[in-house]
Amino acid sequence: MRDWMWKSAGDLGRGIAAGDIDPEALCDAFLSAIADNPHLDAIYARTTDDRARAEAAAAARRARAGNRRGPLDGVPISWKDLFDSAGVATEAGSALLKGRVPQDDAAVLAAATMGGAVCLGKTHMSELAFSGLGLNPITATPPNVRDADRVPGGSSSGAAASVAFGLAPLAIGSDTGGSVRNPAAWNDLVGLKTTLGRLPSRGTVPLVETMDTIGPLARTVEDAALALALMEGGHAADLTGATLRGARLLILADYADSSRDAPRAAFEHAVKRFRDAGAHVERAELDPVKQAMDLTPLLFAPEGYAIWRHRIEEAPHLMYPRILARFRQGRDALAADVLDAHRKRAAAEAEYLERTAGYDAVILPTSAILPPDRARLESDDDYYVSENLMALRNTRVGNVLGLCGLTLPTGVPMCGVMALAPPMQEERLLRLGAAMELALA
Repeated sequence: MRDWMWKSAGDLGRGIAAGDIDPEALCDAFLSAIADNPHLDAIYARTTDDRARAEAAAAARRARAGNRRGPLDGVPISWKDLFDSAGVATEAGSALLKGRVPQDDAAVLAAATMGGAVCLGKTHMSELAFSGLGLNPITATPPNVRDADRVPGGSSSGAAASVAFGLAPLAIGSDTGGSVRNPAAWNDLVGLKTTLGRLPSRGTVPLVETMDTIGPLARTVEDAALALALMEGGHAADLTGATLRGARLLILADYADSSRDAPRAAFEHAVKRFRDAGAHVERAELDPVKQAMDLTPLLFAPEGYAIWRHRIEEAPHLMYPRILARFRQGRDALAADVLDAHRKRAAAEAEYLERTAGYDAVILPTSAILPPDRARLESDDDYYVSENLMALRNTRVGNVLGLCGLTLPTGVPMCGVMALAPPMQEERLLRLGAAMELALA
């Protein structure tokens, strides 16, 4: 059973299908591991033991009858604490939402449950998802699996920790500016950012609805593909025979070159492996990327503040001051400027897609930095601001340009490599990612 904690979700599903793993025993093993872990309270906001055991028992009956609903039927999953869960508090890492108990499951949780997944519980996160660092003095800051002195990345911080510490084989998070990919990279996991609208957001606590996306944090690309299919009730991408031979990859040269030493060196190592596997790799700087990224002050904070301003201003003292300040950066934006920014963003996206149409993916380091020192973030305001911006600098490219994105571990701790593909091309991206994963193995 100890081995189960470190198996991929796909392998656990195959074990259930073969009759080698009992879903109830699997569920109990994970619940026990969670309860016994010294980081429990920093990773899980709350567990859903009764629900998990009932779902595992139903999965076991289906397995015995040969009626499994899919490859992840009976496999446990953790959920970021912004996905509504019926009858269980969903507080999005904020005291503003303390005691908020929804009546229904989020659409993606409901779909996963219909597919047979077992809900282990809700994981901690950055307050209202508005930070890429994972630091949350209001509720809890999950640990980084590689270095206890560093933050885990956010905002899906507990999601990453739940998988990295063997307390879930698969986690579901959200990504508005890098919140799946950043903690995945800093904890040596695979993370998939889906295209806006690919998965339904109903029942998900919002941050910036024009940017909010949903995605899994996993051990393997296969698990990411299976999770996507589970949440939309479809079939997973076929990864059989995936190869980099003949693939065309474009490096965003300015983003790669200006990343700090360790992420840049890890990225260059990954690129060499991709070339060795047969990929054609080129470098370029793309004007539409800069044009779009220059608009970010008008694309994130103003909409976030518009969504949350009444709740925030009723009780600002309940918020972590640095998150409060980030929201209030959008307080004085003019509607005309915000609308103009969205118009310019759409034009930059169209130009970007035209300029990159001949490539299978654009690649760059997932994060330009290593996870920062937690103690210094807590004591140094300037350091917090600069590191948060740098943490999300590379990942935000995918959100602002409306792309799907996949991060993979490079083999260098806390350093990921990211591939970006056009909107709604997740299957193609996952297939490419499977080939990249093989090249990096």
